[in-house]
Amino acid sequence: MKLKNHPFIFLTCLIFLVIAGFIFALLTGSGHLSSQELISLFNGTASPLHQSLVFELRLPRALAAFAAGALLSIAGVLMQVLLRNPLADPYVLGVSGGSALAALLAMLMGVNTLWLTGSAFLGALVSIFLVFSFAHSKGCWTISRLLLTGIILASGWGALISFVLVISPAEKIHGMLFWLMGDLSYDRPLLPSYFILFFGFVFAMTISRQLNILLWGDVQAGSLGINTKRLRGYIFFLSSLLTAGAITLAGSIGFVGLVIPHLVRLIIGTDHRMLIPASALMGGALLIIADTLARTVLAPQQLPVGVLTALIGVPLFLYLLRRSQ
Repeated sequence: MKLKNHPFIFLTCLIFLVIAGFIFALLTGSGHLSSQELISLFNGTASPLHQSLVFELRLPRALAAFAAGALLSIAGVLMQVLLRNPLADPYVLGVSGGSALAALLAMLMGVNTLWLTGSAFLGALVSIFLVFSFAHSKGCWTISRLLLTGIILASGWGALISFVLVISPAEKIHGMLFWLMGDLSYDRPLLPSYFILFFGFVFAMTISRQLNILLWGDVQAGSLGINTKRLRGYIFFLSSLLTAGAITLAGSIGFVGLVIPHLVRLIIGTDHRMLIPASALMGGALLIIADTLARTVLAPQQLPVGVLTALIGVPLFLYLLRRSQ
């Protein structure tokens, strides 16, 4: 049975995969829980230690991983439509660089988690504003101009990030590098990221039919009454906002926004009405599993979650690509 002809079956399978990922994250860790102990948490008979372990540590981290994976996956779908480039990812326009620089400066000053989160989001917004301002100079809006502006800005952010790392004290380098490679270990506010995820998902679904038509080209889309310039503006700001939410929540996690949309397209096709929710579910599930492995494979030492996403996703992508041929 080809899943391209039955996308709802694939969506159902992804929902079960997300549920399995959450169960895996709650059961697995330095102190393993049995399925019976997990059930006891929800009927009020669990020990205070298990309640604290699950509801204060593992569940918030799993929720953060799901939100970050879903945000990056939807942003990847939109960015690849915007730039008409299968190699585009949420970080290609320099949003992650501005956010990372602001977060590293906050770490250097020793601020608390709330200020760190706010600094990262503010840095992402500044980067979005700069890219849009320079790419939209004198009313000109082209894909090549947008892409070139983003790449140049990302290079500038990268140079400043290297400078900050060089001048930072040795005791702070480890935390900075972990944040740059993706870190879900610190406490973070979940509500703003889930609000961005809900808003981004709903808005992306409302324009999903227009995204399908935009794949045919600007001429065909314009002939069908679509204002392509305005639509591309919506896509740019929405994908950038989703990326900013993910970076603020989990740092810079590579691979997810690049490859997850490809995996889903290979399985169910290019209809964005199915592609967007499927990508969100698959990206969220992948990051939950990757983060659980990152904190348990070499326990008590933790790995950057970005390393695990690449180790899990690259072989899977190559296998599906081979089968699609």
